[in-house]
Amino acid sequence: QLQASGGGLVQAGGSLTLSCAVSGSVDRINVMGWYRQPPGKQRELVATISNGERTNYAGSVKGRFTISGDNAKNTVYLQMNSLKPEDTAVYYCYANLIPARSTYYVNYWGQGTLVTVFS
Repeated sequence: QLQASGGGLVQAGGSLTLSCAVSGSVDRINVMGWYRQPPGKQRELVATISNGERTNYAGSVKGRFTISGDNAKNTVYLQMNSLKPEDTAVYYCYANLIPARSTYYVNYWGQGTLVTVFS
């Protein structure tokens, strides 16, 4: 399971950090990342980190958001700076990993955490 935290209410231009931890034993993590779903819109990619180091960002957040991982803690972070009202969304953590005592990759989603940016 994925445990996400860190959402909240912030003024435009401010910062927030989201974190997401994998609970339970894991054999291997392939990808972790964040997606978001703005009000009335579809879920979209925000950022991913592969094998703990290769990152990918949506164009709308590049240069403002930074994704990082702590392999020892099986945790991924999303540092969000210069937030804009259009960043308002429910943010979902995602992981593609091999659980312990398994041999295949499984996709997991966190419960979602709300980020609201007001101007």
